[in-house]
Amino acid sequence: MNSNRNYSLKEDIRRYWSDRAETFDLAFGHRIPAGPEFDAWRGAIERHLGTRPLNVLELACGTGEVTNLLLSLGHQVTALDFSEAMLAVARKKHADAGGRVHFLLADAENTFLPSRSFDAVVCRHLVWTLTEPMAALGEWRRLLKPGGRLLAFDGNWARPKPGGRIAAGMIALLDRLRGADPHYDGAMSDRHGEIMASLPFGDGLTPTRLIPLLEAAGFAEIAVTSQGPIATAQRRNADLRNKLRTFVYRRFILSARRT
Repeated sequence: MNSNRNYSLKEDIRRYWSDRAETFDLAFGHRIPAGPEFDAWRGAIERHLGTRPLNVLELACGTGEVTNLLLSLGHQVTALDFSEAMLAVARKKHADAGGRVHFLLADAENTFLPSRSFDAVVCRHLVWTLTEPMAALGEWRRLLKPGGRLLAFDGNWARPKPGGRIAAGMIALLDRLRGADPHYDGAMSDRHGEIMASLPFGDGLTPTRLIPLLEAAGFAEIAVTSQGPIATAQRRNADLRNKLRTFVYRRFILSARRT
């Protein structure tokens, strides 16, 4: 990718998420409320990382929702984001965490952090936004200690699942009848769509595409599981429109070990 175009795209991404920072937690699927959903996310992390406290790097931490999960499991967390507006929300949210979390303004694709510093690298909804996926995966491997774990929560946001088209159609009908949700991604859909169209995974992030890149970057023991239990928990307290959202896209959990 041309370096000037790459820089411009990164700035577009930074501005987009910075503009959403103050209301980001109001959008369904971003905030992780206490109760069944929190427990489902926490359980997924614990299953992949184990119960021993680790030194964890959280990439693209946003407003600090996954940070909260990691802290609840006893981990020491370095949480970075390249949106100062997002970090401001996260820092305020975790003002009482003391030395257990360190927030850092940095690019997840080129962190400038020391090599072999972390037991685990964790991210949510980041991989689909990578401008240079192969370089980013190599950077994450560099940051991990030998045997360290990469844990990524993501999905194919470019096209609905076959059955998801029905759910998407029902959401569109509800939007027409009730009005669009001002806090969901659709409120800035033109900007979101323009960014997605410019990204390497803009036409869809799938495990089939990602696994060979991970292997080439030096990861092994690659496993893909569904976010089904998380989606089920999200539906517990959601309204109809947000229940339907959990059926639209294929969401997955990917874990891998640094060789």
